[in-house]
Amino acid sequence: RLPRGPGAPPQPAEAGPGGFAAAPARPRSAATRPRSAPGPGRSSRGAPAGEMGLEPLFQAWSYFRRRKFRECADVCSQLLERPLGEQTFYFLLILIQAAWNLKTRALTEMVYVDEIDMDQEGLAEIILDENAIAQVARPGTSLKLPGTGQGGGPSPAVRPVTQSGRPITGFVRPSTQSGRPSTMEQAIRTPRTALTARPITSASGGYVRPGTASMITNPDGPFINLSRLNLTKYAQKPKLAKALFEYIFHHENDIKNALDLAALATEYAQFKDWWWKVQIGKCYYRLGLYREAEKQFKSALKQQDMVDTILYLAKVYLRLDQPVTALNLFKQGLERFPGEVTLICGIARIYEEMNNISSAAEYYKDVLKQDNTHVEAIACIGSNHFYSDQPEIALRFYRRLLQMGVYNCQLFNNLGLCCFYAQQYDMTLSSFERALFLAENEEETADVWYNLGHVAVGIGDLNLAYQCFKLTLVNNNDYAEAYNNLAVLEMRKGHTEQARALLQTASSLAPHMYEPHFNVAILSEKVGDLQRSYTAAQKSEEAFPGHVDTQQLMKQLKEHFAML
Repeated sequence: RLPRGPGAPPQPAEAGPGGFAAAPARPRSAATRPRSAPGPGRSSRGAPAGEMGLEPLFQAWSYFRRRKFRECADVCSQLLERPLGEQTFYFLLILIQAAWNLKTRALTEMVYVDEIDMDQEGLAEIILDENAIAQVARPGTSLKLPGTGQGGGPSPAVRPVTQSGRPITGFVRPSTQSGRPSTMEQAIRTPRTALTARPITSASGGYVRPGTASMITNPDGPFINLSRLNLTKYAQKPKLAKALFEYIFHHENDIKNALDLAALATEYAQFKDWWWKVQIGKCYYRLGLYREAEKQFKSALKQQDMVDTILYLAKVYLRLDQPVTALNLFKQGLERFPGEVTLICGIARIYEEMNNISSAAEYYKDVLKQDNTHVEAIACIGSNHFYSDQPEIALRFYRRLLQMGVYNCQLFNNLGLCCFYAQQYDMTLSSFERALFLAENEEETADVWYNLGHVAVGIGDLNLAYQCFKLTLVNNNDYAEAYNNLAVLEMRKGHTEQARALLQTASSLAPHMYEPHFNVAILSEKVGDLQRSYTAAQKSEEAFPGHVDTQQLMKQLKEHFAML
């Protein structure tokens, strides 16, 4: 997935009578990590693969190293279908095994997804989760319950939050795309877009469905018929077993057979092979058996200290809502692997999700000391400076991303906002024009028009702002912030009923935002509907406990009720 701009103004736009609150622009992260298979490839030295007369197996291997997996699989298929020649039986057996192994690996690489980055929690996983968590978690010990972070970041009035209560990050990650809603009804009613924290239907949607990969990569049918495999026989051949396991796990997505094969292979290796323990842990994790996965990963770490195993174990702790344990694990790993970027970045992400922005920024700076081209760290530090009212410094970080070759809608969206708030007006509109030109879907276009609306409010052109917010809704009809700000503009024109309808739409689309609730409270109080005003003010206070205007309004309403 491409990066998405962080871009919201650091304070609500001041439009509307009576202290109406305008929603801050929705930040969009600045870049996304590619999730492709590791590894690869230069072609072999000597004659280029594909020339006439090149030995077929060597040609297939050359294709594999150059990541031409389709061509590699085709050459291996021809080898396996070739009629028996005059070669000795032993040589033919080795050739067939090599071709089979290579084709299996090629088919796996075509659909490979890095398990470390694949961490989406689906709606089914949330509803059917049997792991009990504390309903009243101590501050700074839970990711599931909003408001338990230990401060260190801007308030929701400056930095918007997601439905799960976390501040919007500067970088799109799977863990920032989903969250644990407070109620089942809220989870289902929330618009199903990448702009909200509604969980996807099921985490298995991110993987290849069983059977479909075989149909895609082999039109004639599956390459391996799993139901007829003798797993015990393959478990006794370690080199073939590892390639077969990855094929079953990634290509066929048959976790049960993969787990059976891994268990047999571990038993054959007398429980001394750490690699098989890690694979068993991955299977348990996919099946939702987190405590069993934890045991396997710990056992593997005792035999072989590996960074990947630490990352897998940290994923288990985060899914069990134990961020402090995951932090301690990462810090212990840094003692054994000093300067390891993935471990430092893992610590920074956890602090960011716990709303401890200052600590997260420090660790992202440590990441840049080790790798000064780390896109995620640069994007998150830039986003942090932007929301800390330092747009000039944020502009330097986003320019750095531009120099590194990141060229997309989100980055130019962020550059436009930074230029506007840094008072470099000559570059603002040209950056937004480039962002609109590079937008790949309607959601990205809606983000740009929404931020252009904020720029228009900032320069006092409310008619232009009205048109921009309307264009936002044309591209994305679920944009709650645009509904809220349109309501504020309607109130300036004296259209009370239109404003009330827009605010009700905004509050139903984004119950985690405090601005629509506060604006409904102000509007109802002005027309004399004190009961509705008090109810809306309570919702606003629940979404943002530190909002001073909400507290003053509730105090006035309580005085009115006391007089009655």
